[in-house]
Amino acid sequence: MNIIQAINDPKLFFNQFGGDSWQYWRVLLAGFYGLKQSKDERKQFERLTKRTAPNHAFNELWLCVGRRGGKSNISALLAVYEAFFSDYSDTLAPGEVATVFVIAADRKQARSVMRYIRGLIEATPLLQSMVVKDSQECIELSNRCVIEIMTAGFKGIRGYSVACAILDEVAFWSDGGANPDKEIITAIRPSLATLNGKIIALSSPYARKGVLWDNYKRYFGKEQSKRVLVAQAPSLLMNSLLPTHVVEQAYQDDPASAKAEYGAEFRTDVETFVNREVVDALVCLGRYELPYLSENKYFAFVDPSGGSKDAFTLSISHKEKNVLIVDAIRAITPPFSPENVVDDFCVLLLSYGIRTVTGDRYAGEWPREQFYKRGVVYLPSKKSKSELYRDLLPLLNSGNVELLDNEKMVNELVSLERRTARGGRDSIDHPPSGHDDLINAVAGALDLLCKPAPLFIFA
Repeated sequence: MNIIQAINDPKLFFNQFGGDSWQYWRVLLAGFYGLKQSKDERKQFERLTKRTAPNHAFNELWLCVGRRGGKSNISALLAVYEAFFSDYSDTLAPGEVATVFVIAADRKQARSVMRYIRGLIEATPLLQSMVVKDSQECIELSNRCVIEIMTAGFKGIRGYSVACAILDEVAFWSDGGANPDKEIITAIRPSLATLNGKIIALSSPYARKGVLWDNYKRYFGKEQSKRVLVAQAPSLLMNSLLPTHVVEQAYQDDPASAKAEYGAEFRTDVETFVNREVVDALVCLGRYELPYLSENKYFAFVDPSGGSKDAFTLSISHKEKNVLIVDAIRAITPPFSPENVVDDFCVLLLSYGIRTVTGDRYAGEWPREQFYKRGVVYLPSKKSKSELYRDLLPLLNSGNVELLDNEKMVNELVSLERRTARGGRDSIDHPPSGHDDLINAVAGALDLLCKPAPLFIFA
């Protein structure tokens, strides 16, 4: 039974996906699986893909679809179809199972897709009879297939025989500030090989970077592509039941964001801040911290946190001739006691001979008071976070910076994004759901090396 037959079957998925609002999804899936289409359907397929309807199936499907366009429902449908309606028994070794992965940005989002999957199964007695075991994150079937959800991390992929990998909202995957999409794709391809598995990526587009953008740029509208199919569609095309006033209001509030969220267009106002190759060249491999040397003058910058959400970070640096060197960094992640962190940071600062620290100017009086109690003067930074990043870029590009070998710091740095507001003003910040607490402290500490040291008089 092909996927269109399954959708049109009243005993299977017709009640969920048989309506007119799912027409473009049915056309797209028929094209992906190489099924015959009518003349009108072929025109609809061309509208989505900018290519003629194929007569063969594809191995990969990359979908740039607007928000509320039905992506999670389709992810569930594809997971159920690939797991329940495929037979891999001739290929599997004794004891081996075929896994259908649903990979999402975080566990909460993955479980949301799993709820859609369970809904389809529970509504269909025929499918329920094939379920052997149902746990929170895994559904085992009698045909030696497993549906499993996973968060975006490439290390957990290895060791599986994967029949299908469904990548949910792949444009927004992050891991401590990094975008691990390329690492996950690289890790998962060998797992797909023995079962001739499929990759199906569904996401609202974001910035012009990452695997979604790479595949869009390389394959969208390209007739010569036989393995990879790329489609692009706004929310209202894929979900005609979405209230138009919701989309219209979004365009009024923030046109650039709405074009990506609902129009499925990649943002032109968001660009990569610094190339990974530039950063990698500045990292001193195997150097995790440098000891205090009396001949150096050290500077420090902190990014305070209340202990419930963001990390409390610190960076120490010094200058040798024209080279700016990061000596030590700390990142204390929640939950923690802010006063205990200040205690520990002051011990470290004093061990480097530092009695003055600069920090976030928006942190209020609390950091100033707490550091002062412990013999350290806290000065609010004269620059905003975005300004620190702006001035950091030429330092990085000059090559006269030595960074510590710290994966979290590097990931936060290479994930920074430059955004252009409607008024034309640029800002630099972390991506959605990302973090930049550690690189903020590093940028501040390096910035302190670029100006004369202030003089302080202690009573």
